[in-house]
Amino acid sequence: MEIEDRIKKDIELFEKNYKEVENKEIVDMAKRYYEDSKYYFSLGDYFTAFGCINYAHGLIDAVRLFSKNKN
Repeated sequence: MEIEDRIKKDIELFEKNYKEVENKEIVDMAKRYYEDSKYYFSLGDYFTAFGCINYAHGLIDAVRLFSKNKN
């Protein structure tokens, strides 16, 4: 899989998953990294784009996992 395709897939997955998180502060922070990822992707800086989208996923996944285990 090409790096560009991987980043696009991760961006699409984020767009789906962040809607499951109710913590507005975390979602806002994650969305900033998501927007950064799209920006760097548009510049062709795939290394930074990949890092940003992975950080966004980490924030969302941590909250989703914490919420799941709390119930």
